[in-house]
Amino acid sequence: MRKLMIAVGGSLVLAAPLASADVVGAGASVSYWNSDFSGDVVNKGDVVDIDKDLNMSSDGNANFTANFEHPIPVLPNVRLNYTDISQSGRGKIGPSKFGDIVNADVNSELDIEQLDATFYYEVLDNWVNLDLGLTVRKFDGELIVRDTRGFYDVSETKVDAVLPLGYASVRFDLPFTGVSVGGEGNVISYSGDSLYDVNVYGQFDVAVLRLRAGYREMAIDYEDDDDRLDVKLSGPFASIGVDF
Repeated sequence: MRKLMIAVGGSLVLAAPLASADVVGAGASVSYWNSDFSGDVVNKGDVVDIDKDLNMSSDGNANFTANFEHPIPVLPNVRLNYTDISQSGRGKIGPSKFGDIVNADVNSELDIEQLDATFYYEVLDNWVNLDLGLTVRKFDGELIVRDTRGFYDVSETKVDAVLPLGYASVRFDLPFTGVSVGGEGNVISYSGDSLYDVNVYGQFDVAVLRLRAGYREMAIDYEDDDDRLDVKLSGPFASIGVDF
């Protein structure tokens, strides 16, 4: 499998003046993301549209985040994130075959699993909060398409990669309310491959409890040998967490 490994985002961090937390802090959250799928999957030159051909339905996906901040200026803060995306559908492959399947009703499953480790610095830490850093993302994607006629024809497409992405997060706090708005994102584009994962949100903090709701969009365009994943996911999300 081909691995794409390039360094991005470090110059943004090194060029910016750094702030640091006054004390050690930590937080964790769990979120529910109701995403719609669109795009194409390529298997050895055969192309299938996951919306029109496979009729992938919107579904909920789980996301878990944990972060650790400290007052040592030269060391980055750490954020871990895990996203598990699973979609299924029942559609039809026409005369343009996909693998060994042609002119058949099909069941399909698309799974994407992502694990992020983000290393970031606080550039601003007041009513405007700005973090910049680098994310290392391990992702695995798999599409399985099965012929429903009992012929046991199965097409399997897999991509996997370890990608470095630039990371940025900005939040604006509204004084004396516990309410804030913000956005964050990861992005990389190199040699025909690209990935971006961005969201915008509103947030409410009360004591150590943190509630957040917003909209997230992710697009993956990645080729691994003869397989290619070119998909977009987008939809609303809501999360609940704690911040100490």
